[in-house]
Amino acid sequence: MESRPDFRFDPSSTDMDWPDDMSDLDFSSMNFSDPSVVSKIFGKEVPHMTLAELRRTSQRLSASISSSYETLRAILARHELTIQQRWSKKKRHQRIGILTSAWGGDMPAAHRPDFEAFRKQSGQLTDTAGKYKDHYVWPFINQEDLLKPKNLLLLLNARGRHHPCEFAAADNEAMHLGLVTKKIVPVFLNGHAMVMNGAYDAESYGKLLAWEDHPDCFDWMHTRRQFLPGEGLLVLESQERTLGFLVKCCESILHDIPPATLTTDAFPVVEEPRLAGETPKDGFASLTVMAEEAPYRVPARLDVDRIESLLQAKASAAADHVWSLREDPGYFAEQLAEVSEHRQEMLKDTNGHLHPALKRGKEHLFLTRALRETVINSYLELEVFSELHRQAKELRSLHARYATSLSPTGDLPEELLHTILKFRHYLDQAAKGPLTMLKQSVVASPPMRKFFCRLPPVDGDPVRINVMSKSGVKMNKVEAQLVWLLRTLWEDGEHLYFIRLPLVLDELDRLLEAEPQAKELVSAHVAAMIGNLAVLSQCINQIDLFQPWARGYEAALVDREAGIKDEFARRTAPWAEMLNALEGDAITQAKLGDPSDNRFSYPSEKRRTQATTAAMISAERSLDAFWAYVDRRMRARITDVQSTAVWRLISQDRALQRTPEWVEEPTTATIERKQTRPSHDPSPTTPFGGYGDSRKDTDRTTQTPKAKVKTRGAPSQEPLGDAAPVPPADVAARGDGVALVHVDARSLKVMRTLFFDPTVTSHPGEIAWKDFLHALTSTGWFTAEKLYGSVWQFQRVNGPDQSRVQFHEPHPHGKIPFTTARRHGRRLNRHYGWTRDMFVLKQSP
Repeated sequence: MESRPDFRFDPSSTDMDWPDDMSDLDFSSMNFSDPSVVSKIFGKEVPHMTLAELRRTSQRLSASISSSYETLRAILARHELTIQQRWSKKKRHQRIGILTSAWGGDMPAAHRPDFEAFRKQSGQLTDTAGKYKDHYVWPFINQEDLLKPKNLLLLLNARGRHHPCEFAAADNEAMHLGLVTKKIVPVFLNGHAMVMNGAYDAESYGKLLAWEDHPDCFDWMHTRRQFLPGEGLLVLESQERTLGFLVKCCESILHDIPPATLTTDAFPVVEEPRLAGETPKDGFASLTVMAEEAPYRVPARLDVDRIESLLQAKASAAADHVWSLREDPGYFAEQLAEVSEHRQEMLKDTNGHLHPALKRGKEHLFLTRALRETVINSYLELEVFSELHRQAKELRSLHARYATSLSPTGDLPEELLHTILKFRHYLDQAAKGPLTMLKQSVVASPPMRKFFCRLPPVDGDPVRINVMSKSGVKMNKVEAQLVWLLRTLWEDGEHLYFIRLPLVLDELDRLLEAEPQAKELVSAHVAAMIGNLAVLSQCINQIDLFQPWARGYEAALVDREAGIKDEFARRTAPWAEMLNALEGDAITQAKLGDPSDNRFSYPSEKRRTQATTAAMISAERSLDAFWAYVDRRMRARITDVQSTAVWRLISQDRALQRTPEWVEEPTTATIERKQTRPSHDPSPTTPFGGYGDSRKDTDRTTQTPKAKVKTRGAPSQEPLGDAAPVPPADVAARGDGVALVHVDARSLKVMRTLFFDPTVTSHPGEIAWKDFLHALTSTGWFTAEKLYGSVWQFQRVNGPDQSRVQFHEPHPHGKIPFTTARRHGRRLNRHYGWTRDMFVLKQSP
């Protein structure tokens, strides 16, 4: 499979594009202690200090940092609650006055000023006389963020109650964009390292060591366990100003107390207060808010449980997606329509003409492409997230084994290091999928088509499509910002390498939350792609929080990368075969998957009659025929089909829900026929048409779950999970053993729509997203957390597995259509055994 582009510097590569005056350099004879030599290699003048100058400067900065830290710690020990109370009462103009006065200069107005400066300069690798240096060194110091009620208070608490060495790696990472774009150029001093990580005493913090002064000094520099002198000096400069700023903020907020007495025994030390407002105002945690607050908190540590939970939920959602495509004709037709609407053939060319594949007589070509994309994307998504979840479980086990023995000054155990590096490589390569899908789909999405058009096919080639911006169409500020962010993602070029995936997604999510116009331009299909990318980004971000070892990933890869890439190629070989499994045979695919004759029409929302029942059965049989064809192709084209996650999913002992035949009266004989309605051979529940299945042919039928006897042939609502669900402690039980969950009227209305029964209710409606959140959390089964984009994650708060399930918030409007709600109900039934009769109205006290 194609890899993502690699923009890392590799001096040994024959493909390096060296400047003309450097192509004949002999690195072996260079004197790297000569600043002019380093400047020539760097392509820009590099600041230089003598050893004595740098040592004096670092000692001065370290002493100043230590003094400010001790002062801030003493102030907070005595006055933190007072500071919190007073700050919360300040009006906006009062807060601005305190912040700008304490900063002592022009404080940037907007969030992430470094990112804004980068955009203004169009990513050029030259600085404008240091105009934006402060923006790149202190991106977290800005009015927009610090004027919010909590952020300054969080920053005070973090920096005043934790030693500066705990922030060294984070402060260096905060400058990443400035460093890689050469907006910040560190001082260069050869042959030395600066000790910062783990240096809790003032004498050691920021200490310069020559390589020959300590046996591990060169290794510390090489692996980045400690700092190069220049980058360490930048961290010291950053921390000196940050801590000085915070002390001045405290003095200004406590203006009625003389600074000289703030830290004296006149004010006793008190217990650390809890910051008010730590609980989200809407009751739900948000990953967006957590990302915004992260620079103001103590640097987060590697949370392997977090990684595993995200990937477990995403793998489960991918499996549900594949299962629903195979089970639900309405869902299949809906997803096929979404894919079709987002293909670039839908764009008219510069002459206003349709794409050749949409012209009369060629429709089967377009349909076949859409069918392949629908199938292959769903299968690959399941493969990718299942493999990542498997590796995350392995990483969690290893991390738990070694966690107590890890030391910031020591190496990671080889087994743990290799697992982390391999996992990060898989995450990075997995991002290629959604990035490519964004490139194909954003420009063709209905809300975005007004900005883009196709070039006419070259030499009549209908396969290769070239897209360009429409001439004469101007974007407003919000539209331009949205397209710039999306283009940065889909181009997957140097801009994304410089800015990094987490930051771009953070900015995109902030824009979509803040600007309704931007949200209207992102279709639900594109929002789902962004959600997948965000899960991968969050996992990458978590791995990169594993400091100080994360700073050494690049060095550790030198001897391991080739082996990891070889293993990746072997492991993903079946995925590559999947990509080609449906090539050719366009006529048959189009015939079986063509929805234009209403073969997938599925009137599940209508009251059950003989006609609607027949239509549903016919649609299910048409869908079964299509998937039987797909399974045969997969069996023939994939060498090791049993190693795939798709095979493991559809070979489970789990039945598709199928509509029973219509009967007028529920006699014993007809009930038996309903439960044993034969399906097509081979069965779509048999993996790839029976490949590798040891069951007898007589067992290869589409099983229908046991149904309650109903007079109108209503479908079964029996739980499909492997194990019985564990109900919350506060539920009751009926006489027949079914656990009852008492909910309020608002939640009960939601449940009756999720588990719609046409024999009871004739007019199903939409569900407001807020009502859906309320219903699921009010049962006592789940807590809810908003991830990036439209993705929400629900985690069990009871039961042995603490499992998670993800749902997409309807986009761009907050109403869940009935058909989608019904599918949500099926997922809850499959995973937790939920049924309509479980939920009863809670009696008023």
